Amino acid sequence: MAGIRWSPEDADLLPARPPGDPVSDDDRSVAADSWSIKSDYGSTVDDDQRHADAVEGFSGCSFPAASDYSSDKDAPDANEVETSLMGSQSYWNATYAEDLANLPEHGNSSEVWFGVEVMDILVKWTKNLCDNICRGLNQSDNNSCKSEPSDTFRDLSSWRVLDIGTGNGLLLQELAKQGFHDLTGVDYSERAIELAKTLAVRGGFSYINFVVDDVLETKLGRSFQLVMDKGTLDAIGLHPDFPVKRMMYWDSVSHLVAPGGILVITSCNSTKDELLQEVEQLNQQRLGSQEENSRTESAVFQYLDHVQNYPTITLGGVDGSRVTTVALVRL
Repeated sequence: MAGIRWSPEDADLLPARPPGDPVSDDDRSVAADSWSIKSDYGSTVDDDQRHADAVEGFSGCSFPAASDYSSDKDAPDANEVETSLMGSQSYWNATYAEDLANLPEHGNSSEVWFGVEVMDILVKWTKNLCDNICRGLNQSDNNSCKSEPSDTFRDLSSWRVLDIGTGNGLLLQELAKQGFHDLTGVDYSERAIELAKTLAVRGGFSYINFVVDDVLETKLGRSFQLVMDKGTLDAIGLHPDFPVKRMMYWDSVSHLVAPGGILVITSCNSTKDELLQEVEQLNQQRLGSQEENSRTESAVFQYLDHVQNYPTITLGGVDGSRVTTVALVRL
């Protein structure tokens, strides 16, 4: 559950799928049948329709802009976003069942969510961000957030890193190449975890820990210095019950990120301002609840930095990026 498959007309923006003949109809049928490929709405969906619905779901929806939020709203209205099969667990089981079936033909190759260029920029930017934190350097644009060095943050190899909605686990492999070693990937799809483990072993990263776990009801019981989310919050936003599930998401990650740790969210459906507005809502809700209980504690997350150099595209004469990455520090 880690991203979006772009439509055919966007093929020039992202690398093509690995070479080789596509998985046979028989293999696809076995993979799909083994996971009872049905949507949350009860109908059986073939691969082509599942792909079309997924692309339509992501490209056709948008969360309200920051200005559309008001202080008396706990969450966006349900009619402000279109739901999609990409918000269902069955979709991701089907996706990774197909990838596993393709694995014998494609070897170590697997699809890179958001594209190779975005992955490369994200990983190097994250390493640089964490390196600066190790040195106690300020990363915030407005100089309002300083990360103090401590023994916990001295060495990247000692950072506990979690990738939520890890999918095929390739993001963790790239982070491993940058010097991170204590790496854990979780996904609620068993097929995704099976694929991630297989690719990690083949790539020489058998030490990466992959666990079946739903971030909304996590059973991990530990916190991490760095938590990565590449597309998971987007997918949660496409579930029919997304207002409740997004609140569950923020409650969960607030416990998964250690104090002083970093949450890095990469989205193709929310702008930087929209993500920060959602964080501000979380902080205000937490502070309001504490005031009612006569307790005084700080907010949950604070803006730290964002990626500024993703490739841009032009649509309707307007230049813009399809991908946003924001780093938040856990207070």
